[in-house]
Amino acid sequence: MENLITFWERVTNPGTAQAILLGLKNTLLIAVFGLLLGFIIGCVLATILIMPSDNVVSKVFKRIADVYIAVFRGTPMMVQLLLMHFAVFMSVRIDPVVEVSLIFGFNSGAYMAEIIRSGINAVDKGQMEAGRSLGMGYAATMVRVVLPQAIKNVVPTIGNEFISLLKETSIVSVIGLADLTRAFKAIADSTFEYFIPYIALALIYFVLVLIITLIIKLLERRLAKSEKR
Repeated sequence: MENLITFWERVTNPGTAQAILLGLKNTLLIAVFGLLLGFIIGCVLATILIMPSDNVVSKVFKRIADVYIAVFRGTPMMVQLLLMHFAVFMSVRIDPVVEVSLIFGFNSGAYMAEIIRSGINAVDKGQMEAGRSLGMGYAATMVRVVLPQAIKNVVPTIGNEFISLLKETSIVSVIGLADLTRAFKAIADSTFEYFIPYIALALIYFVLVLIITLIIKLLERRLAKSEKR
């Protein structure tokens, strides 16, 4: 009970509360912008991967996409974060949150590519043929006809990717960025009590995941209703 009171007094301290709010803001910003960048990269990579291999250019782009996906899916997120922070962004003046969002976006793009490709493969091939028969090019048909349907198919999986990104943000404190994990670690280090701060941290992540899950389910229901109309 005494440890809980000490923890509460520490959390309600204006300086500590401000650090927690800053950590929460940075955590959400990294997850959201990382997902958005990953989605854009994923759409581009998925489109490249399924395009016909009828010329040298398309084959080269496909090979580049395969290598990109293999590298980012085949190495740990922690290693990617440390490598890009110390070897790529160290000499570039950039906001730390933007930097980490880019790194997370590059990583997410590899996973999103496979997610979106599976969604595209689930769309009837006649949709592409119909678009082409109307005079639209491959890229225009993909963007205006196929991709919107593919994204509807993979909304739950994209939601899972968002949840994964949110939880993975807990590693960014290793490069000194103020996030939720770093804020609660500071509380634990100052009070020498680690159980309660980390339980509180776990609960915050748990609540955030529950909120995201609820939003995804509501979005799924809305999309399902729109398809029935």
